Amino acid sequence: MTETTAATLSPQVKKAMLALVVGGIAAILDSTMVTLAIHTLVVKLHSTAGTIQWVTTGFLLAMAVAIPVTGWAERRWGGKRLWMAALLLFALASVLCAVAWDDTSLIGFRALQGFSAGLIFPLLQTLAVRAAGGRVTSRLMAALSLPIALGPILGPVIGGVILNWLSWRWLFLVNVPVIAVGLVLAWRFLPADRPEPASGRARPDWIGLALLTPALTGILLGLSELSEDGGIGHAGVLVPLLAGIALLTAFIAWALRPGGRPAIVDVRLLRLRSLGTASAVLFTAGAAMYAGMFLLPLYYQQLRGESVLDAGLLLIPQGVGALAARFMVGRLVDRFGARAVTIAGFLLAAAATVPFALAGPGTNLWWLAAVLLARGVGIGAVLIPPMSVAYQDIQPAGIPHATMNTRIVQQVGASFGTAIVAVALQSLLAHGTTGAFQGAFWWAIGITVIAVIPALALPTGNRPDAQSTQTDKTARQEEAV
Repeated sequence: MTETTAATLSPQVKKAMLALVVGGIAAILDSTMVTLAIHTLVVKLHSTAGTIQWVTTGFLLAMAVAIPVTGWAERRWGGKRLWMAALLLFALASVLCAVAWDDTSLIGFRALQGFSAGLIFPLLQTLAVRAAGGRVTSRLMAALSLPIALGPILGPVIGGVILNWLSWRWLFLVNVPVIAVGLVLAWRFLPADRPEPASGRARPDWIGLALLTPALTGILLGLSELSEDGGIGHAGVLVPLLAGIALLTAFIAWALRPGGRPAIVDVRLLRLRSLGTASAVLFTAGAAMYAGMFLLPLYYQQLRGESVLDAGLLLIPQGVGALAARFMVGRLVDRFGARAVTIAGFLLAAAATVPFALAGPGTNLWWLAAVLLARGVGIGAVLIPPMSVAYQDIQPAGIPHATMNTRIVQQVGASFGTAIVAVALQSLLAHGTTGAFQGAFWWAIGITVIAVIPALALPTGNRPDAQSTQTDKTARQEEAV
């Protein structure tokens, strides 16, 4: 935490942030570690790559199912209770994954993990905003986004170490002690909250849930299958994708109906410029971030012949860059505004990906490490400004809905970006491995450049920081009196 951040956040908020980050880091890292273990799981569980791929796909689909119910569940049972229950469920699912006896059991237990992660990720953001009293600043989001930014980068490193020296089962067991610490910190430091007075009698929006849950499942399933033979015209892609889009359209119509009570996810909040533009940027940021993270480990392993461990270690510079961005981006947003910092971050990430689009099997690793460092800075910088802007015009009751909106668009964006570069890589492999990776990286660059377009609509300044500064000044004056 930077000195500026430490000066901005009260001790109570810093303790709550510590509890949330420690509790959530296991879920964030787990979602990225397992992608490295696909080949190992195929061998150890005597399965096929197509079947084991559902270890990842099932996790993502179950997570999509859980995200829409988070807001209602928080109102029903309270944020602190739900957070601790979600952590306990994730720990239980992790243990079950570690003792899985075949591919079917592992896929089922991973789905349970994914459901609990779908509760954890939105709550991480919602409870942080609530702990700060709704005063969302770029510095608060810089502290909150640390595990979110580093998870896809450090996950492959930790996963590579485990797979190199330990059994694959430790990919899941390593979560348990981290979650245990997170539970203790949550019990001690998260502010006590109680369900809303009428929440005990409130019913969830069953119609909205019945529309949105299969909508997200269909869209993510279709995108995950896009790289398979047949592409967009394949029934396994087209049917769930079109069904998902149709159901999503129906849900939006239901949520926007006049005179009705708010849907399970209040999409009407997207009419606000702050949340609408931030959500669009977070969609493209998710696409740009995960497109690169899909290609980079494959480049090192398939094109250069590096081991899983070495590939993970070679990605460390990107993690260092993301960490560096987290220390400076709050001040940059204060000085130049969310729009300028976000655009600069996307352009830096795109420029730093160009060397990979020109690289071959013998490209100097030190040169690639240097550009990965720059890419990490760019990717780390694009997450924080839109996350802080998203809550500018949101009332306290709308915070969970705003969080669910941003989490859903990030999740779909990540799947979209991964699907695009996976299709590009698969289709170009007929022309040679080197050319295929170069072409796929150009697609990743294109996605990152296109992401600048919605960033142009972000507010130029960061009003919450200004409001927080005035509030802090007033508080100090009152203390002096």
